[in-house]
Amino acid sequence: MTNIEDIFEVQKQHYSTENQIEGDEGSYGMVASAIEEATHAGNQMLEQGGNAFDALIAVQLALAAVEGMNTGIGAGGFIVCYDSEDQETKVINAHSRSPAELEPEHFLDENGEVIPFDVRSTHGTSIGVPGIMKGLLHLHENYATLPLATLIDPAIRLAESDFRVNSLWERTLELFSHRLGEEARKKFMPDGKLLKEGDTIVQPELANTLKIIRDEGFDSVYEGRIADAIVDAVKEQDGVMTHQDLINYHVKIEEPLWSSYKGFDIAMPPPPSGGGIAVAQQLKILEELNISQYDPHSPEKYHLLAQTMQLALADKNTHIGDSDFHELPIGGLLHPEYINERRAQISTEDRAQTYMHGDPWKYQEGRDGVSEVDRYVDNEGFETTHFTAVDQWGNVASCTSSIERIYGSGIMVPGYGFIMNNDLTDFEAEPDQVNEPNGHKYPTSSKCPTILFHEGRPFFTLGSPGAQTIVASVVQTIINIIDYNMSLNEAISEPRVYVTRDLETQWQDGLEDDVLEALKKMGYHFDQSFKEQTADTRIGDVQAIMIDHSDNHKLYGAADSPRPGGAEGI
Repeated sequence: MTNIEDIFEVQKQHYSTENQIEGDEGSYGMVASAIEEATHAGNQMLEQGGNAFDALIAVQLALAAVEGMNTGIGAGGFIVCYDSEDQETKVINAHSRSPAELEPEHFLDENGEVIPFDVRSTHGTSIGVPGIMKGLLHLHENYATLPLATLIDPAIRLAESDFRVNSLWERTLELFSHRLGEEARKKFMPDGKLLKEGDTIVQPELANTLKIIRDEGFDSVYEGRIADAIVDAVKEQDGVMTHQDLINYHVKIEEPLWSSYKGFDIAMPPPPSGGGIAVAQQLKILEELNISQYDPHSPEKYHLLAQTMQLALADKNTHIGDSDFHELPIGGLLHPEYINERRAQISTEDRAQTYMHGDPWKYQEGRDGVSEVDRYVDNEGFETTHFTAVDQWGNVASCTSSIERIYGSGIMVPGYGFIMNNDLTDFEAEPDQVNEPNGHKYPTSSKCPTILFHEGRPFFTLGSPGAQTIVASVVQTIINIIDYNMSLNEAISEPRVYVTRDLETQWQDGLEDDVLEALKKMGYHFDQSFKEQTADTRIGDVQAIMIDHSDNHKLYGAADSPRPGGAEGI
């Protein structure tokens, strides 16, 4: 294990290197996001005396204009907040929730067969009640310091000015334009042609929507003109959301799921996010394996990571749902004896294999017996976005938000310029399991905005998009910092792997040929087809900030390479 002083010494040396051009450092604030213009919008708030929560609000609003294929007004998400004055960490659950009329058979056809994903995810029945604007409202009322007009101004300017289309827009349109409905095509395919990198786009309808939010507040998305337009758009596509569903939406303020790894405390979202429990479980399994004894590029290291990932994802997909509807074995999943039981299934000598979920219920306090379910399903879409901010007072805000699939449901609200989510397809289509559809219920998510603490003070915050691959991105970046003492940029750029319970394998370019060959001999199958199904050439898109509380008092930020983002400090 690397101690905290060594971790910061590596950052100091890396960021002072003359030729170091990735990432940024600062003393009074730092913002990192997947889109450069959004990062700059957040940093403007810090420069105007705002705090990390002001910056986070400005980034999310700006992303509505510059990353509308992944997030926006119709999105949901989770925000982890550390308030330095109260020394308190909270999770704002602003995840999309199902309308009241949703039923367990929602995604079955008249013959009781599951409706294909591409059909059900681009239909009005896939749209959940969006929560992210309510999340921003809670931030603004309880943490932020600047007026809403100031926070939303960069987003309005981005929407009503010429925005130069970047590589992310071009890649996502090439791969996912088939998901766009008629209204969305008018915006993203003017004159029937896909927007290309270097083209410019002006979004007057979105700018007007943002101005309504500026003048009438975030609640205007849930009551008023915007709400009316959302309901009309959903009903036009045979969805079940009503005005009452929007009015009834409230964020949940929750305690984090706390875990630890080698002396560092970790705060993550609890269920309905399954990302936190999967990250915590994987790190607990790894903790006694001394992974740093293996070279960071060795097949043994990747083999261990794959096995722990398979075990954690099998448990997450089987046991995690909305805790308001189901009793969940959280204590059992993290119980030391259960962790030992799962760890015993791992070996650097064994070939790759499939893994079943375990039975944490026998370790759950007050419960005896086996799991309530006996099936494993992986149905989550693979896109979202992550962004984070830290200020001069030590506040930390970390958010992962999403409209689920790239371009969400493809259903754009006419006259308002934003796309609605397809978050309800994060439910499993078949009834009688923990993550089955139901009214007023949250689908399970893998979002995992994360803050690590050392001796009670936050020192590292990170997160990533990528649905279930979020777990891989967060865990492997943490290990690269704590076990391998890499710089922040190195930890993020180090090639990652992702392996499901059923041995579906993804990997990033950069793995050496001999390592790939060794892993193939172990039984892993490397299929290029997944890279043809996603707009990103890497697994996830990690955004991270590290906080040095020593006399040096530096902030180090870094952004991953798939998207045109960046970290910007002051």
